[in-house]
Amino acid sequence: MSELQVIARYTAAAGKEDEVADLVVRLADASRAEPDNIDFTAYRQLDDPRRFVLLERYASREALDAHRDTPHFADLVVGRLIPRLDSRVVETYDVTDGQAGT
Repeated sequence: MSELQVIARYTAAAGKEDEVADLVVRLADASRAEPDNIDFTAYRQLDDPRRFVLLERYASREALDAHRDTPHFADLVVGRLIPRLDSRVVETYDVTDGQAGT
């Protein structure tokens, strides 16, 4: 099994930037506590505070599926974040052998 890298790009709806920022922090904290989460780092764009990028690494595809089945994903992403976004793009990549575990 190879590790999986997820890159999620969020654009908050106008006026929802700070709410999204708070929810992203809560999501990152909860996700890092998952047993097969390797890393979860979130960034807010300097010149556009509505834009966020989340870099997530999981031990396997199954670990990503498990992440998406957690109560915190249902609550924070589906229930609270998505309704406050203008756009959400999620990209998923297999990690090449030379990059796994770094």
